[in-house]
Amino acid sequence: MERMRPYSPTYRTTYGQMFEGRCEDILAAPPVIKFRGKTHLIFTSPPFPLNRKKKYGNLQGEEYVAWLSSLAPLLCDYLAPKGSIVIELGNAWVPGSPTMSTLPIRALLGFLEAGKLHLCEEFICFNPARLPSPAEWVTVRRERVKDAFTRVWWMSPTEHPKANNRGVLTPYSDSMRQLLLKGKYNAGLRPSEHNIGKRTFLVDHGGAIPPNVLLVSNTRSNDPYLAFCRRHNMRPHPSRMPEKIAEFFIRFLTDEDDLVMDPFAGSNITGCVAERLRRGWISIEAKPEYVLASKARFG
Repeated sequence: MERMRPYSPTYRTTYGQMFEGRCEDILAAPPVIKFRGKTHLIFTSPPFPLNRKKKYGNLQGEEYVAWLSSLAPLLCDYLAPKGSIVIELGNAWVPGSPTMSTLPIRALLGFLEAGKLHLCEEFICFNPARLPSPAEWVTVRRERVKDAFTRVWWMSPTEHPKANNRGVLTPYSDSMRQLLLKGKYNAGLRPSEHNIGKRTFLVDHGGAIPPNVLLVSNTRSNDPYLAFCRRHNMRPHPSRMPEKIAEFFIRFLTDEDDLVMDPFAGSNITGCVAERLRRGWISIEAKPEYVLASKARFG
C-alpha cells in the first residue's frame, strides 16, 4: 500500500480505498465521482456539534448546523436508489450550564430538510463504561448523572430503503429456546389487549430481532491499531467508532459486494469492518496522521 498523488487513494486494499482530504473536495474529485448513485450505505460520525471551541478547529452553533446541512445534497448524490445514510451525533451541553443543548437535534433536522430525507429510525448507542461527563455537573457538583449514550440516525431518500433485519439477529434467550422446543405456549389476549397468535412465536427464524438500543463499549487497549500508534509514537484518533456499531449497520443495510462510504473516517473503522464483511468501501479523512495510522487496521 503506497502513497499516491493528491486525490488519488492514499492506500488501497482488496475491497476499498482511503482518500486524504476534506470530504467536500474528495467528493468532487474524478476518482470518486464515478461512484455517484452507486453507494448503498453512507455510514459516518462527523465532528460532534460542540458548543465550545476545540484545538482542532470545530465549527460551533449555527455554523455547524449550516455546514452539516450543506453536506446532505452532496452525500445524497452518491446514494444508490434504495441507499441509506446513517449518522452518529453526540450530545451537546450549554457552556457553563447543567442543561443540554438542542444543537444536535437542530443539526439533524437541517440535514433531513436539506437532503429531502426520510428519518427511518432512531438508534441509541449506550456505553456503560463511558467516563462521567459533563464532569463539572456530574462528579463535582453532583447535579446530573453521566451522559452515556449517543444517537444514531438512519435516513434515506425513500421510505423503503434496502434493509434486512435477518442480517442482525441476536441469539434467542433461554426461555425462547424452551418455547421453541416445547412447540406450544399460552396464546391469546394479554393484559395489554394484544392478541398473540399461536404461530407468531413458534417459528425458529434463527434468532431474535434486536432493539434499536445498542449496547456498546470502546475500551479495548490491545488492538493492532493502538499498538501501531504506540510503536510509532502517534496519537490515536480520540473518538474511535466501536466496531460493533459499524458492523450492525453494514450487516443490516447492505449485502456482500455492496458499496459503503465514510466521509469522516477517522481511524477507518468503517473501512475495516466493510473489508472483513466483503463490502466495497470508500473512506475519506482530512487529517494525514489519522490516515497514516489507519493503515494498521489492514495488516
